[in-house]
Amino acid sequence: MDDKTNSVDLGIDLGIDFAGVHFKNPVVVASGTFGFGREYSEFYDLSILGGICVKGLTAAKRLGNPPPRVAETPMGMLNSVGLQNPGVDGFIENELPFLRDIDTNIIANISGNTVEEYASMAEKLSDAAVDMIEVNVSCPNVKEGGIQFGTSAAAVEEVTRAVKSKSNIPVMVKLSPNVTDIAEIALSAQNGGADAISLINTLLAMRIDIHTKRPVLYNNTGGLSGPAVFPVALRMVWQVKQAVSIPILGMGGITNGNDAVEMMLAGASLVGIGTANFSDPYASPKTIEGIKSYLSQKGIKSARDITGSVENN
Repeated sequence: MDDKTNSVDLGIDLGIDFAGVHFKNPVVVASGTFGFGREYSEFYDLSILGGICVKGLTAAKRLGNPPPRVAETPMGMLNSVGLQNPGVDGFIENELPFLRDIDTNIIANISGNTVEEYASMAEKLSDAAVDMIEVNVSCPNVKEGGIQFGTSAAAVEEVTRAVKSKSNIPVMVKLSPNVTDIAEIALSAQNGGADAISLINTLLAMRIDIHTKRPVLYNNTGGLSGPAVFPVALRMVWQVKQAVSIPILGMGGITNGNDAVEMMLAGASLVGIGTANFSDPYASPKTIEGIKSYLSQKGIKSARDITGSVENN
């Protein structure tokens, strides 16, 4: 790398101010694909990341679903892990101290079966020195017959409002793509007081073993992620950007810097790297470098300048 290239790179600002939190760069690792960071810390210094969104937390410890609960599929994977996690208290006691030693933003992802569970977890995490809460609304509402919170605009607004009432840190709502109108759901989160939105979560999908004539996953269906969902995620981020005024963390099938830039052009301020971490543990650092390379090539000084800059036909 010559001196001229060095001078160009040094002039690029990757920093993003997102819902009142400063991120050193736009790349965040997505919940459920990075555990609590310990395994990936053996590959590289995690402080180079813009943020770490930890594995989804529930009110109590969960063992998850029986196996098989992960399956490969063309251009992606299916998972039905079932939110295996140590519970919010176990996370605060045993995992958060390790994460807080990393110079990056820590985002706690929460899942609940009732509005009250969401609010209680938010209160505990607000007092536990995480930087932001991500509310996973792709969970069954046990008080409403098991319908997912994320498929009802009214339910999304209710749970968002409840979490905000107990939180003194920014709240981001993670939207399910398994809905009729993603913009309507995004607006309901904004109306409930959300500081930001992340999308997309996994698409409901299925594979069948033609020899046993049984579903590949024990739970029959699971969440599809990976490159196969990228065009869907991109479209939904683009739609949501036009509907809300709060910032967006875009994710779903991003594997490299070009994908990340495309997602930012569609409207995302931050991007999440998920399934790509499984096939390449260095996917996130490579994506950071890919964004920097694009900005350098285009003579763009700040990553902030490309968010939502797509020129619609």
